[in-house]
Amino acid sequence: MTTTKRKPIGLAWQILIGLILGITVGGVFYGNPHVAEWLKPIGDIFIRMMKMIVVPIVFTTIVLGVSSVGSPKSLGRLGVKTLGYFTIVTMIAIFTGLFAANLVEPGAGINMSTLDKTDISTYVETEETTQDAGLVDKIVNIVPTNILDAMVRGDMLAIIFFSVLFGLGVGFAGEKGQPVVRFFEGVAAAMFNLVNIVMKFAPIGVFALIGVTVSTFGIESLGSLFKLIATLYVTALLFMVVVFGAIMKWVGIRVSDFTRIFKDELLLTYSTASSETVLPRIMEKLEKMGVPKSIVSFVVPTGYSFNLDGSALYQALAALFIAQMYGIDLSIGTQLTLVFVLMLTSKGMAAVPGVSFVVLLATLGTVGIPAEGLAFIAGIDRIMDMMRSVVNVTGNTLASLVIAKWEGVLDEDQLETFMSTEGKKDDVRSA
Repeated sequence: MTTTKRKPIGLAWQILIGLILGITVGGVFYGNPHVAEWLKPIGDIFIRMMKMIVVPIVFTTIVLGVSSVGSPKSLGRLGVKTLGYFTIVTMIAIFTGLFAANLVEPGAGINMSTLDKTDISTYVETEETTQDAGLVDKIVNIVPTNILDAMVRGDMLAIIFFSVLFGLGVGFAGEKGQPVVRFFEGVAAAMFNLVNIVMKFAPIGVFALIGVTVSTFGIESLGSLFKLIATLYVTALLFMVVVFGAIMKWVGIRVSDFTRIFKDELLLTYSTASSETVLPRIMEKLEKMGVPKSIVSFVVPTGYSFNLDGSALYQALAALFIAQMYGIDLSIGTQLTLVFVLMLTSKGMAAVPGVSFVVLLATLGTVGIPAEGLAFIAGIDRIMDMMRSVVNVTGNTLASLVIAKWEGVLDEDQLETFMSTEGKKDDVRSA
């Protein structure tokens, strides 16, 4: 008698089950403080496990990628194209958020006396710290005085800066630099294997994180802010289908194919509200799709500081929501000023905790919107962060494909092969 081998459950299904169980447990035990006491440490451990991998992978992959680029001229061209693309798409995201806010007016007619205020003093302190440092200081701080200190603090811009220069140094060393290259190839391989090990705990981490969120916040507590949440979710989905969909068509990939290939990463991003948790797996998949390592290792980490499309869309929407809530009518000129200020303040701030709130605190006052209005929406920030993180990850993933196509180095045969084979089956190794 022969027995059929049972097919393992794919990672996406495991995460989905964890998500559903987390919502169920959180809903059943809503208001019970012991749920957060028991589950929060589990969720925090998973997030920490993923974050501990990010810096070593970013450092090693950038060094390997840049060392293989060749001349500084080629790297400079890649940098200009990358930042130019980031700027254009971010601007479209901001205008999309403004358009949605003007069309739906989610903040109109809200009685602020019925809303709960959340303490935002932590964000205010962070914003004041960042405001104390002027533009020149921010540029100077990109250059680390101690790379180990920058790594400990997770200062991604400083890490990228050092990694690029180190990679150029390795590349210029020629044959003498090959032992260094082989060393970093070994480190990178070990770190990606570590990612696969850590990802086995993803469903448990998702269960814990969602359970804490639902048990603390609850579903019925949305109240008057449901319109804001719904506007963000619908707008973000339309932005991904229409704007990202048009870009994907130019690259040569359908939205359905992209979603199927990256379903594990997108679901994990949504569940954890963290973009960093999926960075290693995205970089690994992009290389398998035919994007050169030199582009993946430069574009993806840089995008985590300069290409936050979901955050930009949300910031524009939230700014107008608060203005509408206070009955402030912003003219077209003022809204254009808001676009300009958001473009400036949102760049290079990904490493700052609560980046979207910090950016809004730094922006609202410049266009006459009361910054204290953020206290009314801080309580639902995690729910909105889940969706904007998905947009951020989608935008950064797509950016590597775009730049590779633009540079004429995208292996379209490998892309087609990957979509027709690897993309159609669950990643059994990660399951």
